[in-house]
Amino acid sequence: MSTTQSERLRELLEPLVTSQGLDLEEISLDSVGRKRVLRVIVDSDTGADLDRIADVSRALSAKLDETDAMGDQAYDLEVGTPGAERLLTEPRHYRRAVDRLVKFQLADGDELVARILGVDDEGLDLEVPGVKGRKAKERRLGFPEIAKARVQVEFNRKDKTDMKEEEEA
Repeated sequence: MSTTQSERLRELLEPLVTSQGLDLEEISLDSVGRKRVLRVIVDSDTGADLDRIADVSRALSAKLDETDAMGDQAYDLEVGTPGAERLLTEPRHYRRAVDRLVKFQLADGDELVARILGVDDEGLDLEVPGVKGRKAKERRLGFPEIAKARVQVEFNRKDKTDMKEEEEA
């Protein structure tokens, strides 16, 4: 998608997404043969359930229909949320990933896997898992130290309610 078209679509759609209490994370327009697909990725600090996705999808569809932003060629509109292993690029992404395990590529070339404990304007407080039976350690990481960060999928992690129930038993 050309930068101009991307910027035009963002300017057109972002106010609608924001009015629904969501953040516009990404817009992409892909062509598969003669078919075009406009993908709009939205999110919020509290998440986006199917009802919110459906509401914003209807609002975006109506807005696109009343403008010529997509031209005369047919397209499909897909509205969704970021995937499970989302790339973290904005401070709000890190806030939304508190208590999640994240793989960091650091600016100095090192790699780190740690759990986000907290986020502020300057960076992150992390829990780095211990190796070979050692205790986990806390570490501070400033945003300038991060080259790339991606949430990791955990299949066997207990959530806080599970841990509380075990402690009370």
